[in-house]
Amino acid sequence: MALIKFPTKTVNSDAVNPYVNNIFDNFFNDSFITDRLVTRVPAVNIFETQDAFHVELAAPGLQKSDFKINVDKNLITISVEKKEEHVSEEKLYSKREFSYLSFTRSFSLPDTVNYNSIDATYTDGVLNVSVGKKEEAIVAKRLIEVK
Repeated sequence: MALIKFPTKTVNSDAVNPYVNNIFDNFFNDSFITDRLVTRVPAVNIFETQDAFHVELAAPGLQKSDFKINVDKNLITISVEKKEEHVSEEKLYSKREFSYLSFTRSFSLPDTVNYNSIDATYTDGVLNVSVGKKEEAIVAKRLIEVK
């Protein structure tokens, strides 16, 4: 099944030239233009367990070495800068395609963070960052008897 965009007519919009509006509509709605104007920042899930905070960052197509994770006081910053260059020589001309991917995401850390227990893993296109809590921040569960 294919979706086809039909031009919509408004009152007196095609009085000068019926093709002018269609050209501008197609130009500004073209995915080539809009893809370049939209910033791409990966989606993030943040959740807390009893003993740690977890950040899941969806970043498929990268390698472990592409990530840089910095911790500065109460701020954790995850950044990626990747440059790919593909060159193919065919007949009498050369074609080059450049691809740049970079982003930076920063998150504030609470005071209950244990800075010595920060781990990161990258599997199946998802970066998992685990930030441990201090011992005094971990609440011990217990049953309280009612008297």
